[in-house]
Amino acid sequence: MAKHHQVLSYLIPQGGYTSNGETFESINFVECEPITKAQYEAGFAQYDAWKAEQDAAKAAQKAALLDRLGITADEAKLLLS
Repeated sequence: MAKHHQVLSYLIPQGGYTSNGETFESINFVECEPITKAQYEAGFAQYDAWKAEQDAAKAAQKAALLDRLGITADEAKLLLS
């Protein structure tokens, strides 16, 4: 489950806001376009889906690289330690 700061970073990546709590009401839009409470609430599910996609893409890239190198993940760890 996404956290307050993750949703804000996802919805407003350029920043421009402050927050002194964990609720929509705690957000102070300083130098950015304000979002609505509905956007904020929907952002939790959107962030979770986006993060899952990012994690899957990273895992696929890692697997492809290991395959190209012809080594396992454990062997890569040994090389990096």
